[in-house]
Amino acid sequence: MSYGDAMNARTRSEERRAEIVRAALEVIAERGYRGASLAAVAERVGLTQQGLLHHFPTKDALLVAVLEERDKWDAVPNGSWRVDLLASLVEYNAMRPGIIQTFSALLGESVTEGHPAREYFTDRYTRVRASMTVALRAEYGDRLPNGLSPERTAPLLVAVMDGLQYQWLLDPESVDMPGAFRDFLRLLGETAE
Repeated sequence: MSYGDAMNARTRSEERRAEIVRAALEVIAERGYRGASLAAVAERVGLTQQGLLHHFPTKDALLVAVLEERDKWDAVPNGSWRVDLLASLVEYNAMRPGIIQTFSALLGESVTEGHPAREYFTDRYTRVRASMTVALRAEYGDRLPNGLSPERTAPLLVAVMDGLQYQWLLDPESVDMPGAFRDFLRLLGETAE
């Protein structure tokens, strides 16, 4: 096999993996992780289950790929958030309910013992709280106008973001997720609209 043929085969394999991850996102959004089967994902992309296992040897491996792909969509340069960008992220999330539904369903399921995403979400929340602490400290210093430290505020900030997502998913007509988040930022001391 020539170098060009090998590169083409690799590109096709990467494209197929990306297609499988997108299909898995859809199936998980519809059925939850426990209700999603490899067979359903394989069918959605026109593969046999054995063909899918060539790209992802286990359902857990596919789940991790789905979560990693979702995190890439929210990535910021240098991995450091700014408080003013958080409202933009919430607005962006409001435009992609299927992704938010998948994330929320997996998060909810991951709190059970033995769930394959439990470690992923535990690690993710550790990183997110640390990143929010850095963003809050950069914006406000060691104390926010409300008197709390960035370390004490970061878990509240993350809880509000995720909690608003659940409320919005359940009743999007009644919950203005971006507006409610901007209101929360005002409580922190952020005055920008």
